[in-house]
Amino acid sequence: MSEKSRPDAVQAEMRGRLGIITLDRPKALNALNLDIVEKLEEVLAGWATNPAVDAVVIRSASPRAFCAGGDVRSIGMLPDPSDRRALGRKFFGREYKLNLRIHTLPKPFIALINGVAMGGGLGLSVHGSHRVVSEDLRMAMPETMLGLFPDVGGTWFLNRCPGMLGRYLAMTGLEIGAADALTARLATHHVPKAGFNGLVSALEAAGPLDRHLIDEIIEAHAAVPAAGQLAERLAAIDHLFAGEDLDLVMDGIASAAGEAEWIAQAQSALRRASPTSLRLTWRRMTNGRDQSIEQVLADDFHSAVRVVGEHDFAEGVRAILIDKDGAPRWNPPELASVTKDDIDALLAPLDD
Repeated sequence: MSEKSRPDAVQAEMRGRLGIITLDRPKALNALNLDIVEKLEEVLAGWATNPAVDAVVIRSASPRAFCAGGDVRSIGMLPDPSDRRALGRKFFGREYKLNLRIHTLPKPFIALINGVAMGGGLGLSVHGSHRVVSEDLRMAMPETMLGLFPDVGGTWFLNRCPGMLGRYLAMTGLEIGAADALTARLATHHVPKAGFNGLVSALEAAGPLDRHLIDEIIEAHAAVPAAGQLAERLAAIDHLFAGEDLDLVMDGIASAAGEAEWIAQAQSALRRASPTSLRLTWRRMTNGRDQSIEQVLADDFHSAVRVVGEHDFAEGVRAILIDKDGAPRWNPPELASVTKDDIDALLAPLDD
């Protein structure tokens, strides 16, 4: 993308029977550009068939972030929609191939997730067998705030959250911490960040690794996280986000906003989001409930390439990532003006 990665932005090494990937692009919070995505795919493709590698660990060298997502700023800042689509086709095609690689890896894949983990950062982690989060986790799929939609297989993994929780996270883009990531089934374990290095050392020293032994080692390092909030809200989230009609759901949330601060926060987030992104995300989440991961990622590709050429994506990137004024001018500006035909066009397969 626009900023070339340092040669060591992805460090890959073998220790014992363990393949270890370390992300080290700290100034960008490990945002994924094309160089990084291609390097990760190359490393994982080799390790997938290497009999000397029993399991893979991915971690961050930054104390602030695991991965802040894809480097969509480099796409969104291009003024010509056709240029954005061309770069999007190249980047998203590679990124989603990497997501599928992780999802289908025939070996345990252990993501050590600290700090910021958003968007493409979930694509690097949630598709793996073991998702270990730390106490400073800030996890989200905030794409509706950028005029995009939860991609990187989000329709697949968010639909596997309990009840309507995935819809809530997909539509609002709100952050969650460690305990709530466990509640959402996006994480499998909580290990304090200070214990990450010890966990890696224990895995390295264990000799031949299988899933059962890996589970035992991680659980020996795990701790109960500070209390979250989602578990006690699941029934209310199920009630508020159930149904097939987005307009009725939005009306229900507006009516309930005075009942609890967290509902008011959800309503506020929905009001800030791109109306087009909300309708697209709702359709993707509703229609994709029974899709395979391959189908989800194929649809992600078609829609992402189309969406990055639209006004709302460029405007969302400008308002959130470039000018950072937090005041995107969406077009259309309200949900009622986004038609079924508008969304059908964004869901249509690409010509080639």
